[in-house]
Amino acid sequence: MPPGAGDGVVRSGAPAGHDGIFHETAFYGSDDEFLAVVLPFLLDGVAAGEPTVSLFGEHNQRLVRAALGPDSGVVLIDGDGHYLRPAVAIKRHREMLARYVAGGAAQIRIAGDVPHPGVGVPWEWWARYEAAVNEVYDEFPMYGLCPYDTRTAPAEVLNHARRTHTHVVSADGRRERSAVYQDPREFLATAVASWADPIEARPAAVELVDVPPGRARAEVAALQAVAALSDDDLNGLLVSTSEIVTNGLLHGADPVRLRVWAEPGRIVVTVTDQGPGPADPVAGLMPGAGPGGLGLWLAHQLCAYVSLQRGPGGFTIRLIAGESAG
Repeated sequence: MPPGAGDGVVRSGAPAGHDGIFHETAFYGSDDEFLAVVLPFLLDGVAAGEPTVSLFGEHNQRLVRAALGPDSGVVLIDGDGHYLRPAVAIKRHREMLARYVAGGAAQIRIAGDVPHPGVGVPWEWWARYEAAVNEVYDEFPMYGLCPYDTRTAPAEVLNHARRTHTHVVSADGRRERSAVYQDPREFLATAVASWADPIEARPAAVELVDVPPGRARAEVAALQAVAALSDDDLNGLLVSTSEIVTNGLLHGADPVRLRVWAEPGRIVVTVTDQGPGPADPVAGLMPGAGPGGLGLWLAHQLCAYVSLQRGPGGFTIRLIAGESAG
């Protein structure tokens, strides 16, 4: 039966007759359970002549490689390198999907594991990613599987996985519609809690109001003496700070407050204005999503972490360069 029909369960095979993205998750508590979910997904794709991609981190990719053996037909891509930042992952995904479609693919299978706090990475922007991909990949015939390890993923992450994937597949091949799935925009607007860096509990090294972008860059650059970031990290943060301060001044509401913290290996910048923030919940993950969207997208490309926070104190964008305190 097709997904969502009858009892809502499909017991084998790829979904038939779907358009756009088909986005499912799975939960596993052992390496054997992981392989029981992932291998049929990959092998069925190869058997059907579909481009089939394995995009896992080092441990899981090693399991997949050993189980498949050589010349399996599955494309193996380093997931740790691919999933550095959500906006980067989206850009790379869309480029890859477009190449396969241009080559005549009617369906593309991609299985991969998304970073989360269980592996030392803040969850907020990856939760936004999991919801946003239901829109930003929907122009492509993508069949995606995102399995989560119940041994490491926190309860919030597992809950969000159910709310951002239309279906859940089990090791015995059963595929069941998620009873708690939410429309991506509803999830993005209401469900994701903002994350703050612990360094923000200390007094800020810089705190200025309505500062022009050039002055903001200079104040951040002066803290390089403390942080000693790489040139790429510092330059990316300077560009991002300038863009976000400009967005606050042009599109936000006065006052626009800049705060900066630094310690060896890390600089944290927050820019707060009194407006509601961008109306498009996908802002930052795709270029040009609303006023100031290109600058926010650049920040998502260049910084180690970007957080969006709405609250009684206004709208805050948090930029981190260097090491993220996940």
